[in-house]
Amino acid sequence: MADSGAVPEEHVPSYPPSEIAAAWRRERPGTPTESIEIVTPIWWLGKLFADDRGRVLREAGIDAATLDLLSVIRRSGPPYSLSTREIARRTLVTAGAVSQRVARAERDGLVRRAAGTTGRRTVEVSLTADGHALIERSVDAVLGREATLVSDLSADERGALIQLLEKLMADVRRRTTQS
Repeated sequence: MADSGAVPEEHVPSYPPSEIAAAWRRERPGTPTESIEIVTPIWWLGKLFADDRGRVLREAGIDAATLDLLSVIRRSGPPYSLSTREIARRTLVTAGAVSQRVARAERDGLVRRAAGTTGRRTVEVSLTADGHALIERSVDAVLGREATLVSDLSADERGALIQLLEKLMADVRRRTTQS
């Protein structure tokens, strides 16, 4: 049976966040519930998007870590090469994780490593022809699917949502990184 791309119904929450908030207000008056109708849908959407992306990636023959690595190199532009330090900075993963990702991708023939020109310990990572072809196919599959998932929002709604999410992200980052 062909996969229609639909999310299985059992993965779609059917208990509205407004009901969750109302139940907490009823059971524990004074409990702060103003975040429930914002945070709960974000968590649920995150799960739905992650599950759907995982399915698309499996169909494309790539995992999320490899997609992340190849994408950051591909977005850097010709000659599609970055230092491992720059990859770590752009992907927000540790140097150790970058090293593991690069080693696996190199073993699979998707990237090649070479000594960098800016220092003894600099390592440059470049896409191979196979890596370039894989990321071209994969990014089209992933971004095409995600565009479909948000296509019911108008351009104005997408713009407003982008601004609100940027504002929320900046504020949450600031509040969660304070000591």
